[in-house]
Amino acid sequence: MKKIILFSLLFAAVQFSQAQAYEGKGDLKFQVGLNLQDSGTGITSTLDFGLGENMSFGFLATYVLNVNDRPGYAASFEDRADVKVRFNANIGNVLGLPSKVDVYPGLDLGTRNFGGHLGVRYFFTDGFGLYAEASAPLARYDQNVTGFEHFNNQFMFHFGASFNL
Repeated sequence: MKKIILFSLLFAAVQFSQAQAYEGKGDLKFQVGLNLQDSGTGITSTLDFGLGENMSFGFLATYVLNVNDRPGYAASFEDRADVKVRFNANIGNVLGLPSKVDVYPGLDLGTRNFGGHLGVRYFFTDGFGLYAEASAPLARYDQNVTGFEHFNNQFMFHFGASFNL
């Protein structure tokens, strides 16, 4: 019974906290999470800077850790890593969502492609939240990707922790 009461109080405290998922100009978010994709999993980190009420830009870095290597050939660092510059439209308040929730569609330009992403963040406190994001290439620099070039030229799903800095 004590655990149920403790859990209920913790849940209520989280629900009534004044966390904000996106605060506008000057907002700074850092995210780190798991990257899921075909033939590998990895780690993703992002850093986003608020430009205005509903706009932000930032950087994304992805590194594929666990890959299905081919016999006789292993993926190199260059095959596994990708870096992108990104632009987000933070539209949680436009959609009338609570201030703890932000939805952010956006575009990104990376070392492998030009792509798009759609993400959502939920903040439990002023400093900590969770995020989930899906991304896909819109235009690849090389239309005939083969082998390990496919790692950073495909649909990816990211989820993890989000922090206000």
